[in-house]
Amino acid sequence: MANMETPARSVDPLVVGDFVDMFVPVVEFTVEYASKQISNNGVEIKPAEAAQKPRVHIKGSPYSNNLYTLVMADPDAPSPSEPTLREWLHWIVTDIPEGAMPLKVVEYMGPKPPAGIHRYVFTLFRQKEAEQVPHKPPQGRSNFKTRQFASDNGLGLPVAGCTLLQFTKGACCPSLALYNVCLSCCYI
Repeated sequence: MANMETPARSVDPLVVGDFVDMFVPVVEFTVEYASKQISNNGVEIKPAEAAQKPRVHIKGSPYSNNLYTLVMADPDAPSPSEPTLREWLHWIVTDIPEGAMPLKVVEYMGPKPPAGIHRYVFTLFRQKEAEQVPHKPPQGRSNFKTRQFASDNGLGLPVAGCTLLQFTKGACCPSLALYNVCLSCCYI
């Protein structure tokens, strides 16, 4: 069993509320796009930097039997002001052992925000057993429901989560006040 100490970082409103219930992180994990590492919320990534699927690292013992499911979704699709396609599913990976190669359920689709500021949320769930999550993709990517997916597959609350942010031209960071995030302005 993995170390169950709570990581130092706290739950951030960027990963709860819209589509997952409040949770306390109990696993440390990182998502790496080339030279950028995402281990907390609000990291800015340009679409070109996120075109290829990231590397995911779950901290733990190499001798652990723990398996995980990772969901990546965009709660702001197609635009933050009218998220009619909430959540847009970007990736599902299941049976991720601590420190080994996972099994893909949904192929990776890199972020390409059409308008405004988009949050891309990585939510990590601990599985109770191997192949707990069926290895068949959902019907489509639009209107995916992370909370319902977790419930349908008996995954319970997330054990970790992190968020990356992307901006389209004309979207300025001050509107991130909606998400209680303070970043400098940047444009893609």
